[in-house]
Amino acid sequence: MRSDGFGLGWRRSANVLSCASAALTLAAVALSPGRASAESLLSALARAYYGNPDLNQSRANVRVRDEEAPKAKAGLRPKASITAQYGTQYAAIKIPFGGSSSQQSGAASGSSGDFQDTYVGYPRGATLNMSQTLFDGFRTENSVRQAESGVFAARSTMRLTEQATLQNGATAYMNVLRDTAVVSLRKNNISVLEEQLKQSRDRFQVGEVTRTDVAQAEASVALARSEFYAAQAQLKNSMANYRQIIGAEPKRLEPGRSLEPLLPKSLEQAIAIALVEHPGVTAAFHQVDAAALAVKVAESALAPNLSVNGQVSNQYDSFLGLPGSKQFTASAIAQLNVPLYQGGSEYASIRQAKEQLGQARLNADVQRESVRASVVSSYGLLDTAKASIISGQAAVKAAETALAGVREEAKVGQRTTLDVLNAQQSLLNARVNLVTSQRDRVVASYAALGSIGRLSAQELDLAVALYDPSVHLNQVHDLWFGLDTPDGR
Repeated sequence: MRSDGFGLGWRRSANVLSCASAALTLAAVALSPGRASAESLLSALARAYYGNPDLNQSRANVRVRDEEAPKAKAGLRPKASITAQYGTQYAAIKIPFGGSSSQQSGAASGSSGDFQDTYVGYPRGATLNMSQTLFDGFRTENSVRQAESGVFAARSTMRLTEQATLQNGATAYMNVLRDTAVVSLRKNNISVLEEQLKQSRDRFQVGEVTRTDVAQAEASVALARSEFYAAQAQLKNSMANYRQIIGAEPKRLEPGRSLEPLLPKSLEQAIAIALVEHPGVTAAFHQVDAAALAVKVAESALAPNLSVNGQVSNQYDSFLGLPGSKQFTASAIAQLNVPLYQGGSEYASIRQAKEQLGQARLNADVQRESVRASVVSSYGLLDTAKASIISGQAAVKAAETALAGVREEAKVGQRTTLDVLNAQQSLLNARVNLVTSQRDRVVASYAALGSIGRLSAQELDLAVALYDPSVHLNQVHDLWFGLDTPDGR
C-alpha cells in the first residue's frame, strides 16, 4: 500500500520537475502572452545604444566640449565693434572779451564785455573699432590644442558611459531571464509539494503516516509559496531595471550568449590591451595632455603682446554740443605690450598649472592600476561562473539521483516524508543555483570585455548606426559665425 501511494504521486512530481528543468527556456514564453516578436540580447542592447538617457547625455557633453575649440581660436581672429550715440545737450556759454579781468568784472569800459549764448544741441555719431592680435605668446595655439585634448578626454568618457550602458543592459537582460526561470521553478515546486501534501493527507486517513508527516508537508508548501512570492517581487524589480536601461518592457527574451569568443586568450594579453585601450586610461592620458598645455597657456602671460588697432569715428554736434559742429577721425595704431610685473598672479597661475599637471599624471597612474585590478577581478568572476556551471550541473544530476533513490527507499518504508521533502528541496536549490551560474557567466563575459575597453556597439556588431563624435567637431571647429547648432537648434 505504501509503495502504491508514493508511486503515482512521484511520477506526477517527476513530470512537473522535468518541465521545471527547462525553466530558462520557458522564461521567454512566460513573458510573452501575446504574439510579440522575440527580443535577443543584442537587439535589446541596440535599443539601449539609441535611447539610453545617460549615454545620450554623455554624447551631448562631448558636443558641448567641441565648442571649446572655436572659442580658443578666437584669440587670433579680428575683432570689430561699432559704438553709436545720440542725445540732447543744453549749453549756456559766457565768454569775456576785451580789457583785463578787473575791467570785465567792473564793466566800466565800453571796449570790453561778455559774449553770452545759450543753445540746445543733438550730439550724435558712430565709431568703428577694429583690432587684430598678431602675437600673444602662443596663447591661442596652445589653447586650441588644450581644447582639443579636452574633447578627446570627453570622448573617452563617453566611451566609458557606452560600456557601462551595454554592461548594465546585459546584466538587466540576464537578471530578467534568471528571475523568470526562478519564478517558474518555484511555481512548479509548489505544484509538486501540493501533490505531496495531498498524498500525505490521503495516507493519513488510512493510517499509513502520522499527523507529523502531514504537518511537515504543509510546512513545505507554505515555505514554497513564500519563496515564490519573493521570487515574483525580485522579477518585478528586475523588469523595472530592464525598462530603465533598455527603454522598453521585456518581451519574449531569448537566451543570452557569452562573449568569451571576443576575449583575449590569456589574462596577460587582456591586461596589456586594457592598459592601452581602456577608455578610463585614454581619458586620463588626454587629461595629462590638456594639463601640460595649460602650463604653456599660463606661461604666455609673461610673453609680449603685439596687436594692431584701428578706429574710424564720425561725430555731429559733439563740440560742446554746438549745433552744426562736425568731427571725423580715423586712426591705425600698432601696440606692443611687454609685461614686466603684474602683481605676481601670473606666476601663481603657472605654479598652479604645474601642480595640476602633476595631479593629472598621478590620476593616470591610478587609472592604470584600477583597470589592471578590474581585468583580474572580471576574469576571476568569469572563471568562477564557468566552474560553478560545471559543479552546478553535477549537483543537479546528483540531486536528481538522490531524489529518485529516496523515493524508492520511501516506497519500502526506509525513508520518511521529511527525507523526500528534503531531497526535493535540494534538487530545487541545485537547479536555481545552476540557472544563477548560467546568468553569471554571460554577465561576467560582458564585464570582462568591458574591463579591457572593448565593450562597444562596434565590437558587438550591433545593428545600429554608430555614433561618430568627430562629425560635430568638424562642423564647428572652424566656424566664424552661426547661432544654430549643426542639427538646427
